[in-house]
Amino acid sequence: MDKNYYSLNEKEVLGSLKTSKQGLTEEESADRLGKYGTNEIKKTKGISPFKIFVRQFTSFITIILLIAIAISLLMGEKLDAIVISIIVVLNGLFGFVQEYKAEKAIEALKKLTALRARVIRAGIEKEIDSKELVPGDIILLETGSKVPADGRLIYVSGLEIDEASLTGESVPLKKSTAAAAGKISVNDQKNMVFMGTNVTKGHARAIVTNTGMSTEMGKIAELVQEVKEKLTPLQEKLKQFGKWLGYVTIGICIIVFGVGILREYLRSGFLEVDYVSEMFLASVALAIAAIPEGLPAIVTISLALGVRKMVKQNALIRQLPAVETLGCTNVICSDKTGTLTKNEMTVRELYTNNTLIKVTGNGYIPDGKFIDAGRKIIDTGSIKLLLEIGSLCNESRLIYDEKWKIFGDPTEGALLVSAEKLGLKRTLLEKDLPQIDVIPFDSERKAMTTIH
Repeated sequence: MDKNYYSLNEKEVLGSLKTSKQGLTEEESADRLGKYGTNEIKKTKGISPFKIFVRQFTSFITIILLIAIAISLLMGEKLDAIVISIIVVLNGLFGFVQEYKAEKAIEALKKLTALRARVIRAGIEKEIDSKELVPGDIILLETGSKVPADGRLIYVSGLEIDEASLTGESVPLKKSTAAAAGKISVNDQKNMVFMGTNVTKGHARAIVTNTGMSTEMGKIAELVQEVKEKLTPLQEKLKQFGKWLGYVTIGICIIVFGVGILREYLRSGFLEVDYVSEMFLASVALAIAAIPEGLPAIVTISLALGVRKMVKQNALIRQLPAVETLGCTNVICSDKTGTLTKNEMTVRELYTNNTLIKVTGNGYIPDGKFIDAGRKIIDTGSIKLLLEIGSLCNESRLIYDEKWKIFGDPTEGALLVSAEKLGLKRTLLEKDLPQIDVIPFDSERKAMTTIH
């Protein structure tokens, strides 16, 4: 369903999707589920451990080593065959362990879609599995929830959505219900919500317009799955080196074999079968000696060391040769800072009573000091009121779940954390100063107000 729903008004969207503000009936949703399919991103079958292991033996040089093992066995050189086999197998196991770990870590990261969704069906609000959503469903969104499908907004109250997972934009986008004219990009569709994005502030209702692989997230997944892997610069060089080595080795063997046979024929005038066999074995032995058995192991260990350094910087390397590719990169072009940063905000300085105060600490950990002119502030009375206001006039939540996280707007979250650094917990503040009313942020006032 590729209509430009952002350009239609509420009545036109409801008519186009044959639904109403009361939502679909269970019969209608069941029919549409059969028609459009489940609301999930179809994933290509993950690569099996066996395929990852086999992939370690597909390089040209490794294939040459495998051929060398076979020839050594045919010649009766069991020791050579065993030594080369051990090198090849250990190299394969080492590469397998590195890539298998990366695959498992990447699988753990593939959790962008919501598990449950709040909908209105036949006028009744209920919670369902997000896979059961269909075009025409009315979904309810609130602060902290994940958008379960693409939809057209029909009601908003101070709604802001973090679309970094889709667009890379680190700043939450303010949403509205007004229709937009002309053809516009996803970034500018302010009356639309998209699967996999997060509500940081406010609440809303939306009509589901697209589900599953028809969503913007689904289209991206489809494009990614269609991308064919290319050889890295290192793989290209090793492939070319392997071919060159193979051709040169075969050439030398033919020359040595030919010269030996010709020399014997010119010397004696005839050739004995035993001599021909000896010359053949000597040529093969020369070929095996020319193969650098240790090269694959050296390359794998070098790349693994690079992977280890990248992991320490919280970067996952899916395939070992990618490390070398990254080393060849001179310029990275990115249109959004959210793609490259942690998407966290931190209060660094406060200004009150004509004084600029520095705040220490990192991320959302509520631990830091307040420093004025290089000295820790003992009397915090001058900044207490400022931070109390920042904590109370706030819709974000600071939660510890294995690590400190913010649910809501990152800017408000930064204010909340700075208040916690001073020991001001919002739950305790609200007991003494309970919220009576709130005036949501809007574009005209450019402010949010809470009354306590």
